[in-house]
Amino acid sequence: MKLNPYLTLDGQCEAAFTFYAQCLGGKIEMMLTFKDAPSAENIPAHWLDKIMHARLVLGDQVLMGSDSPPQFQEPMKGFSVSLAVDEPAEAERIFQALEKGGTVRMPMQQTFWAERFGMVTDRFGVPWMINCQGPAQV
Repeated sequence: MKLNPYLTLDGQCEAAFTFYAQCLGGKIEMMLTFKDAPSAENIPAHWLDKIMHARLVLGDQVLMGSDSPPQFQEPMKGFSVSLAVDEPAEAERIFQALEKGGTVRMPMQQTFWAERFGMVTDRFGVPWMINCQGPAQV
C-alpha cells in the first residue's frame, strides 16, 4: 500500500504541476483536461482546458491533483506535503523555489531534529514542509 497526496487547485493545476516537475525533478505522466472527458459537452466552455487529473511521478512517489470548480474549491489547510531531502543544499534550493510568490511559515533553518527544516505555502496555496534530517541524532 502507498499513500500519495491529491491536490485540488483553483484552476492553476497545469501551472502548478509543470512547476513541481521542474522544481522537484519529477515527470508528469498524465495531464488530462475536462475536454478529454466523455461528458465534455456538459462542461462549461471556460472550464474545458482545466485539469481533470494530473499525475507527477518523483522516483517511486506520486503526487496527483486536479482543478476544482470554483463552487467546490476550499482553501488547503490542516495538512502539508512533506518532502524528505537528503542534501542540505537541495533542501535550500527547493525551499527557495517554493517560496517565490508564496508565504514562508517557518524559515529554512537548523532544528534539534534536522539539519535543515522549513515550512512554506507556495504561490498555488499548497503548504509544504521541507526536511533534511542530516546525520543521525544520538
